[in-house]
Amino acid sequence: MKNIVFIPNIDLGTARSDSYHYSVKSWKKWCDKNDCELFVLEDLVFPVERMKVTFQRYYLFDILENNEIDYNQILMVDADTIVHPNCPNFFEETENKYCGVAVEGCHEWVNRSIKNYNDYLFSDQEKIKPWEYINGGFQIVNKKHKQFFQDIIKFYWENSDKLLHAQEEFKVGTDQTPINYLLRKFNVDLKILPPCYDFQDLFRKNLLYLPGYSWWEDKLDNLYNSGWIYHFNAIPQNQYNRDSAYWMKRVYEELYGE
Repeated sequence: MKNIVFIPNIDLGTARSDSYHYSVKSWKKWCDKNDCELFVLEDLVFPVERMKVTFQRYYLFDILENNEIDYNQILMVDADTIVHPNCPNFFEETENKYCGVAVEGCHEWVNRSIKNYNDYLFSDQEKIKPWEYINGGFQIVNKKHKQFFQDIIKFYWENSDKLLHAQEEFKVGTDQTPINYLLRKFNVDLKILPPCYDFQDLFRKNLLYLPGYSWWEDKLDNLYNSGWIYHFNAIPQNQYNRDSAYWMKRVYEELYGE
């Protein structure tokens, strides 16, 4: 049985996914190097009007089994990531637990999301501490967590109207905060891995150069020295079109020479 890297990369007819093939290519090379198997989800399980893609990925175990893919551990990772070719094999660091990486981004957003979802859907639970709150775009699981994923899906369909309303009303994400609450609700043994494995919010960390704004050289050395997996989220629109698509293409080509 191999470890699996599972990437949802579904074309919804928007330009957002145009650069995701760079992510897929980087992960394919990493998997080949580390004797893992890459699985790219390209088809919807349900229409996105009923369930966002971020929630559909929790059908993970059914999807793999329906494709007759056996597995040991599985990384669910977002398609707006690029993995460094020298990234260590993080599967060796899991202790066979559910693993994630704490969010190191906009703490206003995180705290607002924690509070809104607590008030709206999880009032019977204590509020999550921001430093214990993981990003949904990097989660490692194994067969022990199959029941938990079934519990997630059950929770979704029992609360789908409220969840869809929350996504539109609060503007604080889809699955990420509910999953953090459900991890506590079902007492899942969670291990938080170092931030290098889901290195987020790169613009606010002053690692992405913007002409007229940045005071450092237009180089990515500091980015490559700071983490192994680069998550191109929360990059503001700008007149130079240095958005996530620009940075994914540039980082991939610099790291892989293509």
